[in-house]
Amino acid sequence: MGQAVVVGAGVGGLAAAGALARNGWRVTLLERNDRLRADPAALLIWPNGVRALRSLGLADGLDAIATPVPPGGIRRADGSWLVQPGAAAALSPRSAPVVVHSEDLHDALFARLTAAIDIRTGITVRQVRAAGRERASVTDGRAMWEADLLIGADGVTSAVRHVVAPESSVISSGYAAWRAVLPWYRAPHLAADLAINAEILGSDYRFFAASLGERGSAGASTRGGIYWQATVAGAARPEAPATQLALLRRWFERWPAPVGDLLAATEPDDLVQHDVREIIPPLSEFGSAVGTGGVVLVGDAAHSMAHHLAQGACLAFEDVATLAALVKDTQPGDGLRAAVLAYSKARVARSAVVARQTKRVGAVLAPRGRFGTRARDAAFGVLSTRVLDRARVEAANWFPPA
Repeated sequence: MGQAVVVGAGVGGLAAAGALARNGWRVTLLERNDRLRADPAALLIWPNGVRALRSLGLADGLDAIATPVPPGGIRRADGSWLVQPGAAAALSPRSAPVVVHSEDLHDALFARLTAAIDIRTGITVRQVRAAGRERASVTDGRAMWEADLLIGADGVTSAVRHVVAPESSVISSGYAAWRAVLPWYRAPHLAADLAINAEILGSDYRFFAASLGERGSAGASTRGGIYWQATVAGAARPEAPATQLALLRRWFERWPAPVGDLLAATEPDDLVQHDVREIIPPLSEFGSAVGTGGVVLVGDAAHSMAHHLAQGACLAFEDVATLAALVKDTQPGDGLRAAVLAYSKARVARSAVVARQTKRVGAVLAPRGRFGTRARDAAFGVLSTRVLDRARVEAANWFPPA
């Protein structure tokens, strides 16, 4: 096999490095931070993401850390129901996600890395060269790494993307999001009949929570607990985490349980803020055939979009599963160049499907102001519910290549 260089050690980069190394590739993994680490929040993994991870040989690790999220319905900000949990369960039997702690998922991916992978931390890629018949290469200004296959897993601000799509740019999606996990020893005790995992919709705000395992299943050091996510229309906040938390408590202070209880139990260090951004125009290629192989993009480097469907990590795992299948047993040269182009074609088409469904959901959930929200809620019946359900089902309708 050939030499691969993976830029970025998020979940997509870790998955790609591990998958290629297990197939015999020599792999160098470059990470900008001083160590490999995950954020202290959690992720929803939908059925397509679960299938991708299983195809990568991560079934046992995922089963050990994932908690199913039963359909919880949709509530208004005043606490009344838009969609009852029973109706949600009937509509979405095929598209229910699991929730995993980000650090647990990171550990599961890290555990599958082989000793042969050359991991370099504290590396900021400053230049990427990929043209003609020469092997692709990256440099941080001090050292250079050449590759038959260069994988850009370096997020929405990807340095690698500029050699694949130099005309692309990044804009705000119009939303900011916060995520946190409250460990069981600090999580509030909630009423037994409370539908914790119901999504709650306001005019410019959304809130969702889910349980990571069962209370009392482990001690204070467990990564179990209650996960929550808040989405707010507007840009990311520049203030310190303590001020951000104060703003969240003020914005959501009149919302129904468990919102206030969860925010009250949250500490500033729990918060993970995301400025949700999109790539424009959407990329028409996720890879370029260069040298003895080429350059490919995975995860947010290729298809960052609004997170109405929470498919970011899942799409990254799909990317890696597709790439691993296409380059398996492929040697550098014409065969690898063809595999790069086949990857690009497959993933551009798939990403377009999810982007289209994301826009449909965004149109249903778009900020409308107080009176617009009342009109939306009054009309939020079978039609809107089916739009949401159809979007989630179609987004989850992906299976790994044979």
